[in-house]
Amino acid sequence: MRLSQIKLAGFKSFVDPTHIKLPGQIVGVVGPNGCGKSNVIDALRWVLGESKASALRGETMQDVIFNGSSQRKPVSRASVELIFDNSLGKAAGQWSSYAEISIKRVLQRDGDSSYHINNQHVRRKDITDIFLGTGLGPRAYAIIEQGMISRIIEAKPEELRIFLEEAAGVSKYRDRRRETELRIGDTRDNLLRVSDILQELEKQLVHLGEQAEVARQYRVLETQRDTTQRLFWLVKKQEAEMQRSRFVQAMEKTRTELEAETARLRDIEAQLETARSGHYQLSDALHVKQGELYTANAEIARLEQQIKHVADQRQRMIQQISNTEKQIEQQKHQRHGMQSLLEHWQRQQDGAAVKVAEAEQHAQLEGASLPQAEEAARIAQERYNVLQREQLKLEQQLQLADTQRANLQRNIQQMESRRSRLLLEKDNLPHHDDDAMQQAQQQLAELEAERATQVQKLASLQEQLPQADNQRRNQRDSLQQQERMLAQTEARLHALQQLQRQLDNDKNLNAWLQQHQLEKLPRLWQSIRIENGWEDALEAVLRERLNAVAMPLLGEVAAWDDAPPAKLALFAPATEQIGVEPTQLTPLLSYVQCQDAQVLPAMRDWLTHVYAVADVAQGYAQRSQLPKGGWFVTPQGHLIGSHSLLFHAPDSQLHGVLARQREIEKLEQESAEQNRNAEYSRQQVAQAEQHYQSIEAQIAPLLASGNELQQRLHGMQMQILKLNQAHERSAERTMQIEREMHEVAELIDVEQHHLHSFDEQMATLREQISAFHAQVDEAQRNANALDSALREQRGRAQQAQHALQEARFFAKTCSEKITDLQHNTQQIADALAQSEQNLIQLNADLSGSDDETAKQQLQDALQVRQACEQALGEARNILENATVNLHKFEQDRLACEYKLNPLREKLNELTLKEQEARLHFEQWAEQLQGVDELALLPLLEAGKNKPNALQNDLNRLNADIEALGAVNLAALEELQTATERKAYLDAQAKDLNEAMATLEEAIRHIDKESR
Repeated sequence: MRLSQIKLAGFKSFVDPTHIKLPGQIVGVVGPNGCGKSNVIDALRWVLGESKASALRGETMQDVIFNGSSQRKPVSRASVELIFDNSLGKAAGQWSSYAEISIKRVLQRDGDSSYHINNQHVRRKDITDIFLGTGLGPRAYAIIEQGMISRIIEAKPEELRIFLEEAAGVSKYRDRRRETELRIGDTRDNLLRVSDILQELEKQLVHLGEQAEVARQYRVLETQRDTTQRLFWLVKKQEAEMQRSRFVQAMEKTRTELEAETARLRDIEAQLETARSGHYQLSDALHVKQGELYTANAEIARLEQQIKHVADQRQRMIQQISNTEKQIEQQKHQRHGMQSLLEHWQRQQDGAAVKVAEAEQHAQLEGASLPQAEEAARIAQERYNVLQREQLKLEQQLQLADTQRANLQRNIQQMESRRSRLLLEKDNLPHHDDDAMQQAQQQLAELEAERATQVQKLASLQEQLPQADNQRRNQRDSLQQQERMLAQTEARLHALQQLQRQLDNDKNLNAWLQQHQLEKLPRLWQSIRIENGWEDALEAVLRERLNAVAMPLLGEVAAWDDAPPAKLALFAPATEQIGVEPTQLTPLLSYVQCQDAQVLPAMRDWLTHVYAVADVAQGYAQRSQLPKGGWFVTPQGHLIGSHSLLFHAPDSQLHGVLARQREIEKLEQESAEQNRNAEYSRQQVAQAEQHYQSIEAQIAPLLASGNELQQRLHGMQMQILKLNQAHERSAERTMQIEREMHEVAELIDVEQHHLHSFDEQMATLREQISAFHAQVDEAQRNANALDSALREQRGRAQQAQHALQEARFFAKTCSEKITDLQHNTQQIADALAQSEQNLIQLNADLSGSDDETAKQQLQDALQVRQACEQALGEARNILENATVNLHKFEQDRLACEYKLNPLREKLNELTLKEQEARLHFEQWAEQLQGVDELALLPLLEAGKNKPNALQNDLNRLNADIEALGAVNLAALEELQTATERKAYLDAQAKDLNEAMATLEEAIRHIDKESR
């Protein structure tokens, strides 16, 4: 790739978008100090990923953004874009297919930085990866700044190794190797975490296996309990329906009696309503009489109030007449005062008009003289300003010439000083040492030979390491498989043993056995075995005798006073033989194996005349062959007698005890075999681990000594490089010093010539400035005199204008006063006329007020009230007689209602009982919602129709469920989930091991390529 263009915007001094083209192999950037030459190289370093502010000559990374100046505002972002020509397709990675590659970096003022390749957002690492091994990058050797050669010469071996690896193109391999080692470390950490999780899962699988077995048994019992519960609900529902029918019949009978009594009550109430209607009419007549009396009283009160009101009104009118006469006198006095004031302000208005005319004439005379004085003062001031600007221009030219002359003198001094330094540096340059170079090359050859031998030995060991690691992983996988199988077997064994131990969970019975010292005696099921498939048959025959206690002295039981609190069977071990069975039938005892010979007599006693058949049909066909008291039994436990058939159902805790015991013995043998296999696998894992660690132990010291030898080799290579570079730099620097001294001599001659020219120019400027001083002073005095005359004329004009304004204001005030006085005078005249009119009206009203008519009307109203009082007394007597009749009918109604109350209470009681029965029916029906009742009816017909018996079955099943203890119902699902998770983690561990092997192979490949 070749850099062809640079685009900058907002970066340091390049505030505007700048486009720099690089057309050739060698391009120079020249210009005066401070023009931004170094900023171009800083832009290159910055866009290639430089993150150190000091390397870009700043304190923070935000310093690369243009921060503003006296004429420009700061910008909010900086961007630099490099355009590379990739026509040869030598770019690394996915970018090799592009003919042109654009690399861009953008930095915001808030610190947000972004990188782009061909306008695609990428990471900083993606950019540095492109230039790995090319010498470009934030700290590579291709960009040589001031002092960098000295830093390389004085660098430590580790720092110098970085430059050499970058120049040799090895740095990209070393970065990839470091990334691969980090990934290997992460993979090993993940593998450790997976191993810890697997160990924990194995413990959980053992525990979950035990819980899952208990959960299976719980679900069987729960199914039986649900069926019994539904039968109980169905029986209760049928009982509730029968009770409800009885209550409905009783309700109908009571309702008939209640309706008869209610009809009699309705007749009495009709008579009562007739009497109450007559009472209401008499009461209304009484109210009419009372209303007439109230009307007469109200008329009397009204007339009395009217007489009082007339007297009060005459008193008020007399007072108002007096007040109105006083108001008329006051208004006449105000009207006379207003007329006097109006005449005074009319005289003041005439004098103000004369003063306004005089002030306007004086103001016009003073204003006419003002423009002439202003024009003369302006002309004088402009001439003074022109002369002053000319003088200032000459003084600036003199100051600029003096500054340039001082700069020339300073440049000449700097050049003289530079020539002295160059001469001193030329004398101090070092000389070449051939002996030291030859000795260093010999030591380098010896170190390279030693390094090659060590690398060969290390490669041999590294080839053995993956094989040992694969062997170690295979042994570990085998061990994990053995331990997983062992955990599953032990979980199943533990769950079955727990179920067997629950056979002895009756606390009362256990206490009774301890009291009689029978708790340690063996049980029957522990001493017998039966062929596979006949367990239910033996359980159906023996039932609770399966858990019988072997008691040597059975006769002692007769002396005990207390009976056991639960069902318990005892038998006496013996050796006697009991009769022979018929040969044509198969005794059930032939399938039984007694591990203890003393148990056999008891088994013969209990299984005498019990024969095995394949199914119910065969037993039913052969029942005639049975001896007296004999039974056929099927593998399912069904019993067939000569005249009966008993179907077996598992209804006790002893169900499955023989099958579980057989499985326990089988699992114990498997567990022992798996323990031996797991122990052997552990030994194999330990041997493989020891072999792997021994190889690692040999590799570690070789790597350490190899690193030390590599550092010595690099140090010797750097020493030879320093000697060669020192000789080359000395010769090159001598020629450069001679060229620079010749250039300095030429520059000093040019600067001396310029200094003489500036001395002549400054003498001429000083003479011109002296001539201008006199002219400027004369123009300033003339401008000041005219300016004073202008200010005096302006003062006189302002005084005349002020006098005019005051005269006009006084004339306006007089006009407003006259208007206000005329308005007030008219208002007083209007008020006086209104007061005189009010006085006439009050006198007329006082003459027309009289109370004689009202007094005569009051006497007539008193006579009317007396007549109304007599009529009211007669109406009250008639109403009292009607009230007595009404009370008699009311007592008859109450007596009838008293007879109705017991009937209503009885009906309500029956209604409540019917509702209670209906609620019970609905309650049981709701419990049975979603249940197929037709499927339950055969069970009821089979005899399971007694609520008490069903309740006892429920209690027994609940006791069996409680005996299981705390049950984890999700154990089956959790066991399956944990098993699947363990399989997934095993696969993940295998993937991690394979990934680690791949990464280690990648490291070996990188070492081989970079060696």
